[in-house]
Amino acid sequence: MRSINVTMSVTLDGVVQGLGRPDEDTRGGFAHGGWGTRYQDDVLAREMAAGMSRPGDMLFGRRTWQDFTTAWSRRADGNPFTTHLNAATKYVASTTLDDADAWRNSVLLRGDAADTVAELKAQPGKDLSVIGSASLVRALHAAGLVDRYTLLIHPLTLGTGARLFGDAPLAEFALVSCVTTTKGVLIARYDRRV
Repeated sequence: MRSINVTMSVTLDGVVQGLGRPDEDTRGGFAHGGWGTRYQDDVLAREMAAGMSRPGDMLFGRRTWQDFTTAWSRRADGNPFTTHLNAATKYVASTTLDDADAWRNSVLLRGDAADTVAELKAQPGKDLSVIGSASLVRALHAAGLVDRYTLLIHPLTLGTGARLFGDAPLAEFALVSCVTTTKGVLIARYDRRV
């Protein structure tokens, strides 16, 4: 059985929307896009590179997969993130996509995300990593499918925006490690308690 590992940037008040760019995700009138970029440093880059160095497959929701396809699929810059993302098998959970041909090594999972991912998780294969894809993560969390969270907890509150968990069911996790960056981001790793 595969494990599912989620990496998610989050504010102190739980917002996960629009981390990277002002125009990344403006749904609901969200006006704080790009909030995470000022917190990047060498510690954060090193920790994320260590996560990317582990072999595994990727799992995306449709919106994040489309955004990553635009940003990463045509790059050939030698960046380790580019190399990892383009080489990995990328599963995209969607009820609206017709195909996943826009980015090589992508596989479309049609139907209910929790059901199709549960089937994928039960198969032998590499572990699955989720970066972003908040709607997908909420569905997987509610179905009890997430094994580990790596939360990049940023030292700010936004007051508005899509939250990571919302009305999530009870689930317990154990803190297995925590690293603090020079800009005050906590990189906390939690494993699901059995």
